[in-house]
Formats: sequence, structure tokens, C-alpha cells
Amino acid sequence: MRQTVRRAFVSSAIFVGVVVLALALWKIRLLLALLFFGFIIAAAMRPGVAFLHDRLRIPRIAGILLHYAGLVGLFALLLYFVVPTAKHQIAAAVPTSQSELNQATKHSKGIKHEILRGIQKRLKNLPSARDIASSALDIGLRAFEIAIGIFFIFASAAYWIFERDRAERVVLSLLPRPHRKVVRDTWNLIDLKLGAFVRGQLVLVGLVATVLSLAFWAVGLKFWLLVGIFAGLVELIPVVGPLAAGAVAVGVGFTDSWQKALVAGLIVLVVRLLEDYVVIPKILGEAVGLTPLTVLFSVAAVAWLFGGFAIILAIPLVAVLATIVDVLVFDKNPAEEEVPSVLFPAKEAET
Repeated sequence: MRQTVRRAFVSSAIFVGVVVLALALWKIRLLLALLFFGFIIAAAMRPGVAFLHDRLRIPRIAGILLHYAGLVGLFALLLYFVVPTAKHQIAAAVPTSQSELNQATKHSKGIKHEILRGIQKRLKNLPSARDIASSALDIGLRAFEIAIGIFFIFASAAYWIFERDRAERVVLSLLPRPHRKVVRDTWNLIDLKLGAFVRGQLVLVGLVATVLSLAFWAVGLKFWLLVGIFAGLVELIPVVGPLAAGAVAVGVGFTDSWQKALVAGLIVLVVRLLEDYVVIPKILGEAVGLTPLTVLFSVAAVAWLFGGFAIILAIPLVAVLATIVDVLVFDKNPAEEEVPSVLFPAKEAET
């Protein structure tokens, strides 16, 4: 009787502990999402850091800082070339005074007329100074939170590059010896897939933004640079991103004519088809190996669980789960799985 009571108590304690842990993890789900974001960035940087350390004898911390400096430099270069052109496009297309707005509204038609009329109505109902100050404070606080989140992501990525091997050794030491090799190979395979996926996505962002910007410029689409850059950036958002890019391109085209909207939509469609059937197979290959239905479901599920910001993490997260299922359920050997080489060969990524 005493043993039965003891077992019941232990089982109840374990159940309560699991429930409490699950609730705690749910409460910090935003922090976990940011941490996972840092892990996939670390997976993308690790081959470059390893190359600089092994081939050029550059310390790992310096290699990480070089990667971050390169990222900041690319962003600054983008702003240097893009901002003047974008500013000129906006100044040429958007009225800058009440009289210009009235004149443009009077001589416009269709969607452009409706947009300008909406702007006029908004200007007539401007908020008070107190409301503007309150909104500015809210925006400032939100911007500060976003900045803290970005800092946390990149700091986590840097620390994980140093701590990953130690964490792997600790986890393997807790497992039975016969299972250690499979777990280590699975861990490495997940890391390689995440790194290849992130680097491939960055290549696609640059490629799509460049191609669409040039195509929109060639057909005379207004705001061609802004629309092209927007289309490239939303490549990071699965399912929703390409749809948003097409909608924005068509909407901007309609401010000129339906023919221009049709041409813009066709350009986005052609580039998307080339991307799906030519570019992605060459760059990413089977880095994640997910079906379209799986991608759609994972995007919806992640957005519902973690919020809209986490959509970008949907494919990497489901790719991790799919790799684990392949190993545990379908008995695939993780050491024999191939990973596409994106900027770095797979053997470099394993070092």
C-alpha cells in the first residue's frame, strides 16, 4: 500500500511538473522564437566563421564581427544607392502641398483618384497635438522593443557559435552510447539545412529585388525601385510574401492604367515561376524538403501560435521537425543525407 501511494505521488508530481513546464514555455514563447531565430542565423554564419578561423587564422569572435560588419555595410550601401532614387520617385509622384493635392485629385481618375481623395479626407481629420505625442511615444516604445529584440537575436547567434559544441557534448553525455552517433549526425544535419536555407533565402532576396526592379523600370512602373525592393524583402515570408508583392505591383500599376497593372502582374508571375522551377532547385535544392501543403499549414500554425512576426520562422521550424521525424520514424541515416551547397560547401559547414 505504501509503495502504491509513493508511485501515485511520484506520477502526480511528474505530471504537475510537465504541465508547469509547458505553461512556462508557453509564456516565454516570444523569447523562444527570438532564440530560435538566433540559432538559425548562427547556422548560416558558422561556415564563414569556420573558414576564416581554419584557413586565415582569424579568431572566431573577429570572424563573427566581420560578418556583422558586412551585414551593416550591405545595409548602408543599399541605403546609399536606394534612398536618393526612392526620395526622387516619391517627390515626383506625391503632392507636397494642399494646392498640389487638390489639383492632382481634380485631374486624376480611377484608383489614383480614390487614393488622393482618401488622403484629402485624412488631412481634414488630423489628430490633435496630444494624440500625435501619444502615438509618437507608443511608436518610440515599440521601436525600442524591436531594437532590443534584434540585439538579442544577434547576440544569441554569436554566443551559440561558441556554445554549440559544448551543448552538443552535454546532450550526448546524457544519452546511451549506442544512440549518440545518430543524435550527433541528426544535429549536424539540422544545422546544415538551416544554414543552407537562410543563405539561400538571402540570395533569393537580392536576386528577386534586382530582377523585378529592373523589369519594373523597363516598363515604366511608378515607384519601380520601391516596389522591387519590397518584392525582394517579402521573399522571406512564405506563401504570403509573393502574393503581397504581386498585389502591390498590380495596385501601383492601376494608378497609371489597367495595361500597366496587367504587365506588372505578369512580370511578377513570370519571375515567380522562374524562381520556383529554375532558381530555387539550383540554389536550395532539397534543403528543407517540405511539400506546399506542409508549408501552408506550418505558416498558418506558426502565425496563430506565435504571432505574425514568426511567419518567417515557419519553414525552418517545420524543417527541423521533419528531419527528426525522418530519422526517428522512417529510419533515415542522417549521415547519408545530402545538403545543398549555398555559398559554402557542406564539408566546410561541418567544421
